[in-house]
Amino acid sequence: MSAPAASPVSPVSAKRQLGADCVLLFVALIWGITFTLIKDALDYVSVFAFLSQRFTLAAGLFIPILIWRRRCCTRQALMHGAVLGVFLFGAFAFQTLGLRYTTAANTAFVTGMNVVFVPLFNALLFRVHIPIPVRLGVLLATFGLAGLTLDAGLHINFGDLIVLACAVCIALQIIFTGRYARNTDVYWLTAVQIAVVAVLSTAIAVARGEAVVFWEPAILEALLLCAPLATVFAFWAQTSMQRFTAPSRAALIFCMEPVFGALYACLIGGERLGPWAGVGAAGIVCGMLLAEMPEKWWPRRRAAK
Repeated sequence: MSAPAASPVSPVSAKRQLGADCVLLFVALIWGITFTLIKDALDYVSVFAFLSQRFTLAAGLFIPILIWRRRCCTRQALMHGAVLGVFLFGAFAFQTLGLRYTTAANTAFVTGMNVVFVPLFNALLFRVHIPIPVRLGVLLATFGLAGLTLDAGLHINFGDLIVLACAVCIALQIIFTGRYARNTDVYWLTAVQIAVVAVLSTAIAVARGEAVVFWEPAILEALLLCAPLATVFAFWAQTSMQRFTAPSRAALIFCMEPVFGALYACLIGGERLGPWAGVGAAGIVCGMLLAEMPEKWWPRRRAAK
């Protein structure tokens, strides 16, 4: 049985989707810039101690926003936010654990494979049709990730399998954010998600015998940027904007995070990019732009040949 034809998208809906995609691209820019700052901060504190302070501070910053809105947290927002928080914490935890057994380049590439898992899981779990431009964009972005991150080649090891679990968690977080945000208050959904990550990070740090309440001036810059901008604003923007764009498109846009991170590290941090990095970055950009192509263009162009 053939799939039903997609309903035409109104100009207003198309503009709203494009606007949402632009906001998500800005979120990817923020996350890419903070990568170098976080990497430097982890020279002074442990990962889970930093996550505990980052997300606890972010949760505290959300309190005045929730009070100002004067809306109570519903049971649905609490449950949905908790699910998203577990997925998000799983992404951080598996990525951190995987870094102990594999290279940073492998970690970046395998984590980026969530761009493949998002449309795959969406199709398997919810039978969501993936447009042809998005499929091609995912394929192109995957090759782009390889070029951007794997100058020395990919050597599979145990750590890569752990990081693969991180990619799965990210994919699920993106998919369920898109579904939950449509009928749940996005402010409470974001706040609960952030609070869950804060609680779980603190619990892991304490269980490992690490201090979570301390003063370390060396990480102040990273905290001041990550908590309000890369956490409160970024996750609110992701939750809010994914109401207007497909999870597969969001995953492709988030592939720009390592591109922005590499550019920032090169221009500001003085790092040097590998010979294939430019080609890889171009592949990711082209894949993202390809996904913006309306699917109705594809049959017409193919029929004209």
